[in-house]
Amino acid sequence: MDSPRPTLMLSRGVALVTGASRGIGRAIALRLAHDGFEVAVNDLSQRRAQLETLAQEISEKGRKTTIVVGDVSANQEVLSMTQSVAKELGSLDVMVANAGIHLGAPVIETPVEDWDHLFSINARGVFLCYKYAALQMIAQGKGGRIIGASSCVGETAEPGQVPYSATKFAVRGLTQGAAQELGQHGITVNCYAPGAIDTHLLQQYVEAAGSNGPAILAEEINNTLLGRIGKPEEVAGLVSYLASPDAAWVTGQTFSINGGRTLVH
Repeated sequence: MDSPRPTLMLSRGVALVTGASRGIGRAIALRLAHDGFEVAVNDLSQRRAQLETLAQEISEKGRKTTIVVGDVSANQEVLSMTQSVAKELGSLDVMVANAGIHLGAPVIETPVEDWDHLFSINARGVFLCYKYAALQMIAQGKGGRIIGASSCVGETAEPGQVPYSATKFAVRGLTQGAAQELGQHGITVNCYAPGAIDTHLLQQYVEAAGSNGPAILAEEINNTLLGRIGKPEEVAGLVSYLASPDAAWVTGQTFSINGGRTLVH
């Protein structure tokens, strides 16, 4: 006799996670699926294979999913992405604007092209995700959650990371302003500000430093109170809270998750 299939919890709505093919985005997508959301996953076309693997894992959790390939810095692509998710999965209730890149260099050594590229993804991309998610949520008339990716250096700037830091400061300002404008529609807007997390971005940063890489990583660890770098799943846990009913009265906030790297901001 076949064993009965486990009873799935009722759907908590539909979430879209950008930059979901790996790292923090991947962990967030899996956590929201675990929490009972249907989860749409986004990244660039060259990462479709990773998205397909992720979508399979989400399906195995008993949740619906869809892949929406696209560049978050492209206006029309983000509009199409949000419309496609709402059409395929029935609504858009949680937007996690996670996609981002890291380029570290002092101000006087940063090419204008690098500055523009950083802002196109980390700031413009988050803006477009906030804008089109908000428009979809307003049209649906039942509120929603918008969550963006800032950084610990988006709270306190640091030498050697000023252009990147500026993009993450921009996310905080965008989050505060959007929260003020969208509260009347029942939409909360918050962002998370991680410290050093064990992801490909951290690995790239350390590798780019060459022989100084190990010392930089050791300094990141020593700057925490817990003596380690963070895990993507730990950031996902914070996002899980922000998407939950428990966070219904939380908006306009930036949440530090950095192992005590900073205590006041």
